[in-house]
Order: sequence, then structure tokens, then C-alpha cells
Amino acid sequence: MAKKEKNREGIIYSTNPDFEYQTNEEAEASTLAPAKQDLRVTIDAKMRAGKQVTLVSGFVGTSQDLELLGKKLKTKCGVGGTVKDGLVILQGDFRDKVLKALLDEGYKAKRGN
Repeated sequence: MAKKEKNREGIIYSTNPDFEYQTNEEAEASTLAPAKQDLRVTIDAKMRAGKQVTLVSGFVGTSQDLELLGKKLKTKCGVGGTVKDGLVILQGDFRDKVLKALLDEGYKAKRGN
């Protein structure tokens, strides 16, 4: 049986031989050079049972490049963390260490509140 595509917004069948289904998905943005990135390094404890986390936001680029950046930062700080919703989340307060690592990599970064 053929693989069916989902989320076709009401189009079931077309008799037009030149018909091509167009999706509304946005193309992922290409990654900016590190010097053109404007990253913010902040700390947060909201909705995290009182535990502090370091957030890196403002990355413009592909999700693979963001994952790679998150892996580098987790390795440099020696902590766990995750990458989701365009943020790099590191367990603990590592603002200074993350900021230094980003600046050493050539990123334009600022320390937030």
C-alpha cells in the first residue's frame, strides 16, 4: 500500500496532471555567521521547581546547528541540558562560563538579567 501524506488541508484528488501540492511549511532559516548572531545569556528558575537554568536565546539558523552549539556548551560547562524551542537550556548558573565560551567561538553575545 502506498504511503499517504497527512495534513493536506482538504485536497483529496486532482485530475490535473500538472498539479503539485504546495505546503504552507516555512523553510528553515540558514545559519548566520557567528559574528552576526545576537545571543542573550540569561538565568531562569520559573516553572522549574526552584532550580536555576542558564538560557541561551536569539540563535538564528538551522536546528542542527543549534543542537551542535548546545552540545559544545554542555561539554564546556560539564553539565546536562537540552535544546528546544530555539533555546539552549543548561542546568545550573553558568552565565559567565557560557558567555566566555560564546565569545571565544566568535559569537556576539550579551549577558541578560
